[in-house]
Amino acid sequence: MSRLQRVAARDPRAGFRAERTDSSTSVPQGLLKSARKSGQLNLSGRNLSEVPPCVWRVNVDVPEEAKQNLSFSAAERWWEQTDLTKLILSNNKLQSLSEDLGLLPALTVLDIHDNQLTSLPSAIRELENLQKLNISHNKLKMLPEEIANLKNLKGFYLQHNELTCLPEGFEQLSSLEDLDLSNNRLTAVPGSFSSLPNLMRLNLSSNQLKSLPAEISRMKKLKHLDCNSNLLETVPPELAGMESLELLYLRRNKLRFLPEFPSCRLLKELHVGENQIEMLGAEHLKHLNSILVLDLRDNKLKSVPDEITLLQSLERLDLSNNDISSLPYSLGNLHLKFLALEGNPLRTIRREIINKGTQEVLKYLRSKITDDGPRQSDSFPETTAMTLPSESRVNVHAIVTLKILDYSDKQAALIPDEVFDAVKGNVVTSVNFSKNQLQEIPKRNNFLHSLPEEMKSLIRLQTINLSFNRFKVLPEVLYDIPALETILISNNQVGSLSPQKIKVMENLMTLDLQNNDLLQVPPELGNCVSLRTLLLDGNPFRVPRAAILTKGTAAILEYLRDRIPA
Repeated sequence: MSRLQRVAARDPRAGFRAERTDSSTSVPQGLLKSARKSGQLNLSGRNLSEVPPCVWRVNVDVPEEAKQNLSFSAAERWWEQTDLTKLILSNNKLQSLSEDLGLLPALTVLDIHDNQLTSLPSAIRELENLQKLNISHNKLKMLPEEIANLKNLKGFYLQHNELTCLPEGFEQLSSLEDLDLSNNRLTAVPGSFSSLPNLMRLNLSSNQLKSLPAEISRMKKLKHLDCNSNLLETVPPELAGMESLELLYLRRNKLRFLPEFPSCRLLKELHVGENQIEMLGAEHLKHLNSILVLDLRDNKLKSVPDEITLLQSLERLDLSNNDISSLPYSLGNLHLKFLALEGNPLRTIRREIINKGTQEVLKYLRSKITDDGPRQSDSFPETTAMTLPSESRVNVHAIVTLKILDYSDKQAALIPDEVFDAVKGNVVTSVNFSKNQLQEIPKRNNFLHSLPEEMKSLIRLQTINLSFNRFKVLPEVLYDIPALETILISNNQVGSLSPQKIKVMENLMTLDLQNNDLLQVPPELGNCVSLRTLLLDGNPFRVPRAAILTKGTAAILEYLRDRIPA
């Protein structure tokens, strides 16, 4: 059966419709002609209130150019056109879709996000080849049961609608790999979800869920589960048996305790901040062999168990805004890259040590493991009149006369405070920390507005704190440091960003741009999917609005991605 015969079975007018409707003028004929060749049509951002019939009938009707010129070369034979496989109608004002949608059965991608749709036509059942369907940012209150006919659908994006439930048969979407139901009004997840055998990513954040079905544990391929911003008081113990789970987000719920995770050997990130968790025990930690990120901020924890040291892979630990008064000294033996302690009534660690950052805190804790004071190797030998220049830790003469602070060739992992104390009130114009083993730039408030090109040789640098300086852009040299994971550049004068360059920084997880001069945030920044923490408060831009910023990094990036011009 030919292509025209197939669509004729659905529409008896196929191939014989000669009249031209006024609404077709909304779509240039050149676009339709190109679509017949490429199989793709992009009508995003055209202020359309309805889809012109010529779009649905692009593979049905005789093309306009064929009516005007009946002499065709071999290369222009319109009847050999390509079926439309990709249709983008996003960022318009569509309130409904015609049942003629069924005239495009070859579609594999349909993108209609950011419209005003309140329903979908039942003809959607005809799109049996559809693999990606994006209907996010609309006003859908329900889905038609015919949606269950999309057996080849792999990516289904429904975020930011008004859904209160899902239709019968939803579990028949057996090819689904990525499902986003965030920012709806769902109060329950059907247990039949467990029949989605290929699902790898499920986003249920910002709904009204009070519980999760135990059957969710049957999703053997699920790697990413996001239940942030719901009303969960508990999570089913069966969740602990999800062997493929790598990322679990449970922030902003009403959890009072953590489940154990005996089978989640692959879990890399656990986010349970902004709950009401009061206790963290050994049983919660002993199975988290692969955990890299543990977010426990804004809970009611009073202590941290010594068993925290079982998490040998842990890189980021957020304990801020709890009721913790002391930390186990053994915490210092972890190889943390980021440790947040702000907002706790800590009595055993001085505020000035905490302010110096993660590595100083860990160093302090390690020094307490054997005795109550710093280890001898951490302290300076007393410099006397008999001390040879080569033995002195700091060359004070160079500071005073040459304005040079030299602490090179020491193989040191940290620059001791005494080095900076030696500067006192003297002006320093050059700093040499070369031939050491530094993993981060020492944290000091300065008046820097640029960084030297030579810094690109710091190939192992993972964290840099440039806060409280005078940078107007992100220093170019940072883009050449492949290991960078954390850039703190708050309280500067940064007025613009280069998302293309930031995206290349594959290891970058934290970018703090608070209190700068950003007048706009480029939408392309949303493509920087490696970012786990993006802080933008205190800038003069209008969008994203504060309501988006408070939802966290994932929501910000999604918001930006949705606004990238097609």
